[in-house]
Amino acid sequence: MKVYICPSCGWIRVVSRRKNVECFKCGESEMMVTKLPYEKAGQMSKEERKDYAKTWLYLHGAKKE
Repeated sequence: MKVYICPSCGWIRVVSRRKNVECFKCGESEMMVTKLPYEKAGQMSKEERKDYAKTWLYLHGAKKE
């Protein structure tokens, strides 16, 4: 299981067997794999996920449409 994040909107998604992962929230065609372990992602609260996404987007530069 890998944790992916959308470089446009920050939506987080857990995927097992796929390499090309799309965002169902904003329609971005390529989500990026994170270094966040699946176990930790599963234990995070909704607020912790939001904070993680916000920080990730800041550090990696949110993709602008």
